Amino acid sequence: MATTSTFDNVQFFDSDLESNWSSRAKENLWMHFSRMGAYEDGGSIPIITKGEGAYIYDDRGKRYFDGISSLFTVQLGHGRQELAQAYMDQVKEIAYFPIWSYAHPRAIELAERLTALTPGDLNHVFFSSSGGEAIETAAKLIKQYFKLTGKPMKHKIISRHVAYHGTTQGALSITGIPAAKQFFEPLIAGHHKVPNTNFYRAPLNHRDSFEEFGQWAANRIEEAIIFEGPETVAAVFIEPVQNSGGCFPPPPGYLQRVREICDQYDVIMVCDETINAFGRIGEYFASTRYDIVPDIITCGKGMTSGYFPMGAMIANERLYEPFRKGTNSFLHGFTFGGHPAGAAVALANLDLFEKEKINDNVRKNEGNFLATLEKLYDLPIVGDIRGAGYFYGIEMVKDTATRETFSSEESEKLLRGFLSKALFDNGLYCRADDRGDPVIQLAPPLFCDQSHFDEIESILRTVLTEAASIIL
Repeated sequence: MATTSTFDNVQFFDSDLESNWSSRAKENLWMHFSRMGAYEDGGSIPIITKGEGAYIYDDRGKRYFDGISSLFTVQLGHGRQELAQAYMDQVKEIAYFPIWSYAHPRAIELAERLTALTPGDLNHVFFSSSGGEAIETAAKLIKQYFKLTGKPMKHKIISRHVAYHGTTQGALSITGIPAAKQFFEPLIAGHHKVPNTNFYRAPLNHRDSFEEFGQWAANRIEEAIIFEGPETVAAVFIEPVQNSGGCFPPPPGYLQRVREICDQYDVIMVCDETINAFGRIGEYFASTRYDIVPDIITCGKGMTSGYFPMGAMIANERLYEPFRKGTNSFLHGFTFGGHPAGAAVALANLDLFEKEKINDNVRKNEGNFLATLEKLYDLPIVGDIRGAGYFYGIEMVKDTATRETFSSEESEKLLRGFLSKALFDNGLYCRADDRGDPVIQLAPPLFCDQSHFDEIESILRTVLTEAASIIL
C-alpha cells in the first residue's frame, strides 16, 4: 500500500484559476508527505489562509470544516486569542532561552503541571519540539538506562504492525509501516513488530470476543520477547488508541496484560500519546482513561493546541534514578525543547481545558459522535467504524459481508482519485488514508457538538454514496 495520504496526487482546482500563492508554493515550498510531481502536471495546491473555531478558509474564501483538527492538533480550535496573548506576553518578558543546564519559570511550571496530570510516578519531563522527537528521546533514554544499570544487552524495541511513531531514523525504526521505511533503510537494528488491536481484521479464530482477541494480541508481545531473549528486549512502544490503520481502541484488559508482560520481563512500557493526549480520548492522558501506568508517556501536538511546536517525554522515578546523583548525564537535547513561549502557550491551553471543561465535553458527547457516524453503516462501502473520544476511523470495503478490502490499484483510485478531492470540495478537511486498509479518519476540535457531528455525517454520506457508485 502507498504511504501518502489525504491530499497527495490530487488536483484540487483548475490550473487556469490557480492562485498566486499556489504557483509560488510550487517554486520553493517542499510539502511533507506529498507527491510534488502531481502539482507540476497542472494540479493546484490548496492554500489555507484563515482559521476560526472549527473551520478553515482557503484563499478563495471558501469555508471547510476542520474534521481532523489540523492533523489531530488544534484541540481548542482556530483563532483562540487567549493562546496568542500568552505567547505575546511571554516573548515580551523573554523570547527564548535554552534549558541546557539552565532553567526558566515557564518550563518549570509546565513540568509541574504535566506531572500533576500523569498517572503514577511519571514525575520527570524532558521537553522536545514534537511527538516524534519525544519518541526519539524515550528510545535513547531507555538504552542508556539499561547500560547504566548493568544490562547493556537490553536494546531491542517491540512495536505494533502499521503503527506510526515518527519520521526520524530512530522513531521510523519503531514505526510499523514497511512502505514508509523502505527508502531510508537500513534503519536502526533491533526493532520488532507484533499484531495491533484491529478487531475488524482479527484472525478468524479470534473474532468472537473483543476481550479474548485483546489477550491474544497482548500475548504475541510476550511471545516476541521470549523469542528474542528477555535479556535483549528493552521496551514496548504502544499507542493506547492506535492512529495509523484507522483508530484501533484497546480491547478490555489488553493494556493491563501488556503491563504485566513488561513487568515480568523487565521491559519498559512506553505509551505514545502524541495523538491520544490532551483531551482527544476524553482525558489529559489516555493512559488514565484506560487505567494503565506506563513507565514513559510521550506527547506533543495538542499540548499547545498547535499554537506552538511542543512535545515531551515524561518518565517515571525508576528511569530518572541513575541521573539523580553523581556524574551521569543524559547527553541528549533539542534547541527549542522547553521553549519559554511554547511553555506559556501550553499553560494557557491547559487553563482553557479546565475553564471550558473540555475533557467533560468529549466524554459527554463521544457516544453521540459515534452514533451519528454509525448511521453510515447503511452504505455498502462502509465496513467498520471504530475509535474512542473524538477520534474515529471509518474503514471502507468492497464487500461488507466478507470484509473484502480493495487492491492497491483500487485504493489509489478510491482515495487519491476520488475521496480526498470530493471530501474537500464538499467542505470537509479530514484524512483519507491507506497505510493499512482504506480508511477515513475524523478528529474534530474538542468543543464540537451534535451540530458539528451532523455536518460531518451529511458530507460523508454525500461523498461515500458517490464513491460506492464509482468503485463498487
